[in-house]
Amino acid sequence: MTTTGPSGQVLVRGADDHGVEVKELPETVLRRRDLLFNRELSWLEFNRRVLEEACDETHPLLERLKFLAIFSSNLDEFFMIRVAGLKNEVDEESTETSLDGMTAAEQLCEISRGLRPLLAEQARCLREVILPQLESCGIVLTSCAQLTEAERGVLTAYFMENVFPVLTPQAVDPSHPFPYISSLSLNLGLLIEPLGQGSGKGKAAGTGRRFVRIKLPPMVPRLVSVGDGETRYVFLGDLIAANADRLFPGMRVGVSCGFRVTRDADIEILEEEAGDLLSVMEQELRKRRFGEAVRLEVAADMPEEMVGYLTESLELTSDDVYAVQGPLRLRDLMMLYELPRAELKDRALSARLPAPLRGRESMFAAIGRQDILLHHPYTAYSAVTDFISAAASDPDVLAVKMCLYRTGQRSPIVQALMEASGRGKQVAVLVELKARFDEENNIGWARQLERAGVHVVYGLLGLKTHCKVALVVRREGTLLRRYVHIATGNYNPTTARIYTDVGLFTADPDIGADASDLFNFLTGYSRQANYRKLLVAPVDLKERTLELIEREMRHCRSGLPSRIVAKMNSLTDTTLIRALYAASQAGVTIDLIVRGVCGLRPRVAGISENIRVVSIVGRFLEHSRIFYFSNGGAEEVYIGSADWMARNLERRIEVVVPISDARLRRQLKEDILDVCLRDNVKARRLMPDGSYERVRRGAGEHELDSQMFFARHPL
Repeated sequence: MTTTGPSGQVLVRGADDHGVEVKELPETVLRRRDLLFNRELSWLEFNRRVLEEACDETHPLLERLKFLAIFSSNLDEFFMIRVAGLKNEVDEESTETSLDGMTAAEQLCEISRGLRPLLAEQARCLREVILPQLESCGIVLTSCAQLTEAERGVLTAYFMENVFPVLTPQAVDPSHPFPYISSLSLNLGLLIEPLGQGSGKGKAAGTGRRFVRIKLPPMVPRLVSVGDGETRYVFLGDLIAANADRLFPGMRVGVSCGFRVTRDADIEILEEEAGDLLSVMEQELRKRRFGEAVRLEVAADMPEEMVGYLTESLELTSDDVYAVQGPLRLRDLMMLYELPRAELKDRALSARLPAPLRGRESMFAAIGRQDILLHHPYTAYSAVTDFISAAASDPDVLAVKMCLYRTGQRSPIVQALMEASGRGKQVAVLVELKARFDEENNIGWARQLERAGVHVVYGLLGLKTHCKVALVVRREGTLLRRYVHIATGNYNPTTARIYTDVGLFTADPDIGADASDLFNFLTGYSRQANYRKLLVAPVDLKERTLELIEREMRHCRSGLPSRIVAKMNSLTDTTLIRALYAASQAGVTIDLIVRGVCGLRPRVAGISENIRVVSIVGRFLEHSRIFYFSNGGAEEVYIGSADWMARNLERRIEVVVPISDARLRRQLKEDILDVCLRDNVKARRLMPDGSYERVRRGAGEHELDSQMFFARHPL
């Protein structure tokens, strides 16, 4: 195991137990902070890759618009959680630094500096490329000022009937304090003054001239069609501004500009003091609305006077203000994606079931004969929903147990679980109430499940339950047999169409027994410390992973085949990173496929020259976690829910399962991992300076987009 010795050196322990000399690496080598990338800046690099997809002319036009919307939505969450956390550290005068040695204030400065060019590129792409090309295809976003008089009359009537009644202008004066601005809402800021009064300068909230805030009603579509059946639209904010005089009779309406506020949305719960976690979560969700402001987005043409007034009123600084050249909240433009314009979108994916599940025999008979590998979205997710539905309807099934982290709003899986309970089966479900931004949805499902008689558990004290496990217990003759599904992705049929994940159906007795022990641990608070095959965090997953890395080092020193290939979303755990550095120095070849944040610096001479890191950003969100170890020729492959991050390994319930079937191991290694590593279309290579460059085709190489390859050649 990799630990720190008494004199500060990094020790690779355990090797001496196998007759190999212990390797000591000075602290100045592996503990250098310049060997670790900053987590927040690495995440910005990931979102830069998302933006690159929006600028990629090989994508259909509406797909490019989708990537712009994803880029913006990613930033919203980043500010609500990561930036908010850094600002809290500054307010608390925390002296802690990031892994690479930066203070919270320094990180905020670097985030602002790195983000502004990306926002400018996003606005340029939308304004100069996407919108003109949409217009050439007959999809037009216009302004009220460019409409004919007749068209303006139609929209004015729409405004008076559908918008005017639900608007609530909020003026600011000595008797009307600055209003509360809800997080991520769209707003108009206006300056009004009585008719006949001069337009001299003064404070927005001073006498005469007043600042007014109008919140755009969320129940009214953001894009308003100019006419029935047309694909010409005006923005709702523009329509309100064009009719603002109707809201303020007897007043002169001056400038009108859009703005948006982002607030701290992180939830901290003292679980030891929470008697009823569900009720506490409901209370905390209500508090989330009133988090501190962390970002102010304003229209680029907003006068400095109004910007300054908003900034001061929200207790922000100029560094927190982002002027936007174009519409705010770009995710609203996704309503254009719903237009029936197939030629402007990716061709629909034709997913299918694995061969063992296409026959007439029952799912349980098929799984009982052999382990079955799933690879979504190329494998139809109906394989999973049918598994739970079959368990609900099969009279021989006695019990169903599941972990639900994110399930979606209309979940056939939850419906099947309630049906199973109604049929008298023992149904136990762990619903993770602390799944960020899905808390409210999960609370709703938890209440429905409880009303249906399901035994619902909300997780363990101080830990998030992030594993993806389902267990079905079935009577077969005089015996009970366990059937297990373990996956890398959530039980959410909607996201399963756009996330790449792998899963395993198995009737392996050891894995079934481990799954039973796991659920006893989750529902009964047992102190389970040993599992037959499963690797479980925070019990032993981190320790076992370190042992697997060290084993590759021993094989390499002994002249045996040694290689590590790991695919995950994020890599930030410093202990694992340093273990990988040590393995690289020992000569182990290491290939890492890390979609998002990566704290490891590859290709550093003498440290990580044997480590290659690539990121794949394409049509689907890469979400699968697969871990391969050559093991001296006796190859081992694992799949599971855990990224190599401290939070996953130490503060979450995660499950990783070894693949016993040699055929499935080969598929995971050769048909998935190796294909990803050969991607020369959507793959980017992480460079030693933290930047990413596209992987280029070598001489004689064919173009290979791994995701499209999987679509054409499903498992």
